[in-house]
Amino acid sequence: MHILVTNDDGVTAPGLLALAQAVRALPGCKVSILAPDRNWSGSGHVKTLDRPLRVREVLLTDNLLAFTSDGAPSDCVALALLGFFDEKIDLVVSGINPLPNLGHDVTYSGTVTAAMEAVIWGTPGIAFSLGSLDNHLGALDYTAAAEAAGQIVRTALAHRVPSGMLLNVNIPYLPQEEIKGVRVTRQGLRVYRDRLDQRTDPRGRPYYWIGGDAPTGTPEEGTDVGALAAGYISITPLQLDLTMYSAIPTLGDWEWRIGHETNQETQT
Repeated sequence: MHILVTNDDGVTAPGLLALAQAVRALPGCKVSILAPDRNWSGSGHVKTLDRPLRVREVLLTDNLLAFTSDGAPSDCVALALLGFFDEKIDLVVSGINPLPNLGHDVTYSGTVTAAMEAVIWGTPGIAFSLGSLDNHLGALDYTAAAEAAGQIVRTALAHRVPSGMLLNVNIPYLPQEEIKGVRVTRQGLRVYRDRLDQRTDPRGRPYYWIGGDAPTGTPEEGTDVGALAAGYISITPLQLDLTMYSAIPTLGDWEWRIGHETNQETQT
């Protein structure tokens, strides 16, 4: 079983090392690492098409060989799945992100969209994020999260993640003995408190900065937000088909009258 480990925080991020070490310890698993050479947090699903991508080797702690690219997280996954490694990739795991990715975060998150890129190429993907606080001081301890990630990967491999599905996993920032268990959830409601600051540079030109307070969420039962708030690991199955099927009949009844149909009506 050949597993690719990537992230959006950069190849030297401690969460990536913790995830790689946890997955490498699983029986029968070969691990390859290909991750960005800088932080791409909040970058969303990016694909680089207007310039070449460069890849170089780096040596991580514990003499763990990794490769790093100047592309986005999704570029790293595409490189790996399109043949950078001689051996076929069977699973892509992304993370461990230092902050949670809940609700609508999945469209912004480089961690999650790296797993989405895997699904596009027909490979299962799992994204791991840690439910730490945005104002946490000091280094994060990934021990419990890495242990949980290893167990989740083991289970996913045993049951085989269905084609077209990725798993978005959020792990509480708690000691291992205080994590209450696992909940399979749906996406919850993320509450953003962004604001726009307009400022002026030294040459008198306006510029804009999107800031604001850290997002919160509605801890509703059955959601990723609710599970994490209650001390459970949240596993949310996601798919790339964003079609709102319930709206198709309604939209089909609208009188669109565009182009050829409008011309026919005028001639009549």
